[in-house]
Amino acid sequence: MGYDSAATRGRLLDAAFDEFVRVGLAGARVDRIAAAASANKQAIYAYFGSKDALFDAVLTDRLTVLADMVPFTPADLPGYTGALLDALTADPGLLRLTQWKALERPGASQLERDAHVSKAAEIAEAYGVSLETGMDMLMLVVVAAQSWATTAPEIRNPGDADESGRLARHRAAMTNAIAATVAELLPAAEAPAHRELRI
Repeated sequence: MGYDSAATRGRLLDAAFDEFVRVGLAGARVDRIAAAASANKQAIYAYFGSKDALFDAVLTDRLTVLADMVPFTPADLPGYTGALLDALTADPGLLRLTQWKALERPGASQLERDAHVSKAAEIAEAYGVSLETGMDMLMLVVVAAQSWATTAPEIRNPGDADESGRLARHRAAMTNAIAATVAELLPAAEAPAHRELRI
């Protein structure tokens, strides 16, 4: 059987994701990543150059997967909020990875900046508002989508309700809140009417 370099690179990315999510960039060890990927440390440097570059590659890879899973829909921001909340709830590791990045390497990479500015520009174009207003709306959407995963269970479910039922009601509250905010901040919107959910 021949050596599959793409498979090795993929295993390294997956192992590095698990390691970075668990202990962050500073705490991560390339020997643990290599062992988990059934590879050697030299492979990490051959494919990525450094631990920092590996972290960047993991972040880029996971954000690309998220973008593919949750296409941006500026004409339906409540729907996008709900879909993004679902994805982040199903895979909390991505959010934790971005939190480590914010703690250890503050500031946005060019990739992150471009991704956010392009989405804000799509909102601005769709609703006829300024780029700044588009960014405000995007920031609210992102905060709403992250709210469940970033809040401790004891706080987000104060009545000890069934967790899945509580999550469904929270999701409805967030999408309804974004729908109301769209109506307030983007009054010229000709977006599809958001069907209010019972919560």
